[in-house]
Amino acid sequence: MDNEKNNQSIVTFSFVVLGAIAYGVTWVVFEILSETFGPMAALRSQELWKNGIPVTAGLLTFVLLITNKTANTWADESVAELRKVVWPSRKDTIAMTTVCCVMVVVAGIGFGIFDFVAAQLIKVFVH
Repeated sequence: MDNEKNNQSIVTFSFVVLGAIAYGVTWVVFEILSETFGPMAALRSQELWKNGIPVTAGLLTFVLLITNKTANTWADESVAELRKVVWPSRKDTIAMTTVCCVMVVVAGIGFGIFDFVAAQLIKVFVH
């Protein structure tokens, strides 16, 4: 029961974040449109339009997500599945990161050598 309540709080927080993202995207799009088109520039000077449209988009996104049964079910199941994930230990994470970094360096050296040899061959054939 406590886990379900905790899942719902995570889902609600996620929907709030999505509403904030919708606000930000709408604000940026509105700013770009107002710089591009003259009629939109007139609306940009009015605070109601400048802030009202993005706030409405953010609130509308949140309300639509929070009231949508399918979205709530999907988000709740996603949180439940994430709780089942067994995350690697700190030692394993450091080891895997080290291996990844070493492989990137080795691949970089290999590509560098190949590039140098290819450049020398091109110089021989072109000149």
